[in-house]
Amino acid sequence: MTDQRDAAHQRPEGVSDETIEALGKLSAALDHIEDARGHIYAFHRLMGSAESTLEEATAMVRAAGHSDLADALDRDALGANPLPGMWSFQMVELFDDGFYARAKGLHQRALDELVEGRRHIFEAEMKELRRTAGREGHEARPGPPEGTGA
Repeated sequence: MTDQRDAAHQRPEGVSDETIEALGKLSAALDHIEDARGHIYAFHRLMGSAESTLEEATAMVRAAGHSDLADALDRDALGANPLPGMWSFQMVELFDDGFYARAKGLHQRALDELVEGRRHIFEAEMKELRRTAGREGHEARPGPPEGTGA
């Protein structure tokens, strides 16, 4: 059992409670941005599946003898941009290279400048306040990975 906190999650000397709280809030904001990014990727995957399924449906509509409707599906839906000028992969790229990259970079800058690059100090301190030292399941940090013999 590892009941000693690791230095990577301890606040550097002289860092205020207010700074740790602000960094905790900034990390929470980045968590929301990461969730939003996941939804954009999910949208991208769903649109890819929708395009393939729409193509199959169009072929089936055509095979069922409804050429006018199949032609409209081919012309107005298949291959069309879900948003003006872009397919979903372009949305992913714009988000990743734009807002996401800026937010992630600023988060890292804050950690580097304010707490020597250490992550999750706010959460580590919260864990330390709430855990029961010496109790199984309340260890300060993880033990060695299973199967490593360490």
